[in-house]
Amino acid sequence: MELYRFDRGVSKPIYAFNSLQASITPIVRSEHSFQVGCIHLGEEGVIGYHQATNPQLFLVIQGEGFVTGEDRVKVPIKSGQAAFWTEGEWHESGSKMGMTVVIIESSQLNPSQLMKHLK
Repeated sequence: MELYRFDRGVSKPIYAFNSLQASITPIVRSEHSFQVGCIHLGEEGVIGYHQATNPQLFLVIQGEGFVTGEDRVKVPIKSGQAAFWTEGEWHESGSKMGMTVVIIESSQLNPSQLMKHLK
């Protein structure tokens, strides 16, 4: 067995899109347009408004915050919930108190086939 870290201590800062208090730890990357990472948002952290380069699944594993779509309306999100953006969709995310998120990006993503929609 091998053990690995994906906590904030081994993450890299995110500066793109006017992001604040945000960092990412890459977990898996593939030549076939597939990657997984762990995003750490600190207090008042924001990943700025930008377009998704691939379909993205944003899984909150700790904390709470907000996500937006192209309308820029802030929708609350918390641990155990996920947001999905299609390729090219404009979006933003952030947190007042901090949030940890696993992000999966792949052209093959279609979470509606497996996950239950939040109502």
